[in-house]
Amino acid sequence: MRKIGDYVMSNDYKEINTGNGPRKFFTSGTSAKTVPFDSIPIIDFSAMFGKDEKEKMKVGDAVREACTNVGFFYIKNHFVDKNIISNTFKEAESFFDASIEDKMEVNIENSETLRGYTALLAAEHDDSGKDFHEGFDLALDLKSSDEDVQSGVFGYGPNQWPSGREAFKSALLNYHSSMVGFGKKIFESFALALELPINHFEGAITKPMAHMRVLHYPPQDPKSKTEQMGIGAHSDYECFTILCTSDVPALQVLNTDGVWIEAPPIEGAFIVNVGDLMARWTNDYFQSTVHRAINLSGRRRYSIPFFYGPNSKEIIEVLPSCQSDTVKAKYNPIEAGEYIKSRFDNTYSHRQDDE
Repeated sequence: MRKIGDYVMSNDYKEINTGNGPRKFFTSGTSAKTVPFDSIPIIDFSAMFGKDEKEKMKVGDAVREACTNVGFFYIKNHFVDKNIISNTFKEAESFFDASIEDKMEVNIENSETLRGYTALLAAEHDDSGKDFHEGFDLALDLKSSDEDVQSGVFGYGPNQWPSGREAFKSALLNYHSSMVGFGKKIFESFALALELPINHFEGAITKPMAHMRVLHYPPQDPKSKTEQMGIGAHSDYECFTILCTSDVPALQVLNTDGVWIEAPPIEGAFIVNVGDLMARWTNDYFQSTVHRAINLSGRRRYSIPFFYGPNSKEIIEVLPSCQSDTVKAKYNPIEAGEYIKSRFDNTYSHRQDDE
């Protein structure tokens, strides 16, 4: 037996396979440890919009500490329009209230690049069972005439939109555009955290694989003793994720001791976590964070994860500053789009061969 904080843990653990190898965690059903807010870094990003270089460096220092010690953090003072956020939640709720027939009009199985509606139990992230959430996916809304779309470059293509929902389309595209812009500030902070020029990643995100989801987690009965997750334990595939949630708690994050801790929503703040590609880029100096979600609140939960990846053809190779004669590169170079495609193929049941 092993005691960690308030937990007495057995030697039993589970293992999940991420794109960067296996990760272990102690079994604890659906429970997670509640920690005070001050144990989860909250970073004020206002300096990233100003001209004071010293203040920007302070943000970079905070980001480095968060990414190396915790793997996730909150961002306040992001300056994303509150109306854009609220309109997106409103339109998402309206869409998910529609009939299953209407939603299946834009079934994600119709899209090679994973745009459209995912029904309940259509995805699986670990062996706890099919994920108990439904979602709608979009990314850069490119025309069929786009050169990369015509060439079949993974991650690029037109979105699917439900008919008669122009307000839904407008709200989601406005949010997507805002996140593309704001995410550039996060890339700048990552560059500063890695002691690189602030514009180091600029050339890698000229046409980013900026995949966005709006998600609906129906409530699960806490008395049912179910271990089915709203979304199973996983790490995200891209460089980082910007998460916006309703006020319903559900997110749980795996800490370095293999214990699940709660990451409750904070009003007006985004939650950011490192993804697999950034872990590869930094030789695991920044390690991607394993997390899961289960909604035992008795209320419906909505969230908007925005997965920020580089250009599809970008080669992800361990940064020179993250390796040395004594610290060898753990990962071979890989094309970003091919890596993300392999992870999608492993997650969505309709992309897997029947056995």
